[in-house]
Amino acid sequence: MSKPTDIRPPFTRETAVQKVRAAEDAWNSRHPERVSLAYSQTSQWRNRETFVEGRPQIVEFLRGKWDREQQYRLAKQLWSFTDNRIAVRFQYEYHDESRNWFRAYGNENWEFDHDGLMRRREASINDYAIEESDRKFHWPLGPRPADHPGLEEFVK
Repeated sequence: MSKPTDIRPPFTRETAVQKVRAAEDAWNSRHPERVSLAYSQTSQWRNRETFVEGRPQIVEFLRGKWDREQQYRLAKQLWSFTDNRIAVRFQYEYHDESRNWFRAYGNENWEFDHDGLMRRREASINDYAIEESDRKFHWPLGPRPADHPGLEEFVK
């Protein structure tokens, strides 16, 4: 499994796809400290209505996120890329503390520094309540197995 920082701009289609998968795998680890290492020390985020700056705030944000969003499983897909920017679409599923299930649909815009660290992340996300029986992501917690369908196999 590649670390997100192993892949640096300028991106090709192949390296952009690798960067997206590395980010997906890292987020599916649900280890805030590990995930934060893919971001620059001064990385700026907009995640829904929340604004975050720097690794300590990223770690704090992710700890709270994964405390609330239990059984979190994420799939990302490359949407577009340029030399140092990548756009992705994603979906993830989780349940809250009352075991209400949700699927979140979103888009992210990423900008990277020359070391491959993300210096800017803009995320727009919408949650949709689902029944547990409507879940699509059934792999064991952790990275999505290579043989499990990604977003390109799912229409909605």
